Amino acid sequence: MAELDAKPVSMRCKICGGNLANDYFAGACRCENCGNKWNLSDLVPNYKDYQKIIEKLNRAAEMLDNADDPAKAGQAFLMYKSTAAACMDHTDAVGADLMRLCKEGQDKAVLVKHYTTGKSYLEKDNCRKALAELEKVKGFRDADILAEQCREKAAIEKKKRIPYAVIIGMIIPAVACILLKEKAGLPIAACIPIFLILSAGFGFVVYLENAWSVIVEILAFLSAVPLILFVILAYGFHMSVAMSAWIAIGVPVGLLVLFAVLAERK
Repeated sequence: MAELDAKPVSMRCKICGGNLANDYFAGACRCENCGNKWNLSDLVPNYKDYQKIIEKLNRAAEMLDNADDPAKAGQAFLMYKSTAAACMDHTDAVGADLMRLCKEGQDKAVLVKHYTTGKSYLEKDNCRKALAELEKVKGFRDADILAEQCREKAAIEKKKRIPYAVIIGMIIPAVACILLKEKAGLPIAACIPIFLILSAGFGFVVYLENAWSVIVEILAFLSAVPLILFVILAYGFHMSVAMSAWIAIGVPVGLLVLFAVLAERK
């Protein structure tokens, strides 16, 4: 059962007049000065009016304590929010106290949601997204330790990505250099340094794993099949450049259209 340490400004110890620390779930309070305990029902005449609110707070707190995924944290947040709406009907010190606890519960639910989302991404080895979530809850539970694990895994994944980035980074420059050679008549000696410079640039963009890298990857995959077909037809079978280009572009597009039509019929 969760503990709430609310301190109503208008409630004082009957013995020494000290501040009272309340445990609403237990229905009791303790004086911070002399340590004497009191039943809240003895201090708050209409304490029964708050029973439903306290029960909902209790369920929300237990749900949040046991939350192991973002969905449960979201449910706890909504329960705290609905409880806060019920607190608005009470304008006394206890009502204000419970309202504050609702808001604190909502804040904690947001932290738990980010934390559990980060853990979920980490379990799926998506370190980039996991780190983005865990960075939002620094100091919460073991979020800092998990974030460090993400950084270590991300560094390893970055190294593994280098060969992939190099290969993908070559596709678009290869297409550009073929066009420069065949259409603009640029000599091969000039195409080679252009190819190397462009490959290095596109490879670096892919390595960064940002929005631009996604665009480059999509364009590279769309260009890969036509590029291979063009090279085979133009340089392997010595077909004309125009015919090779038409076939290299037309065949993949035609196959995509065919597959789309067949899929639609099914």
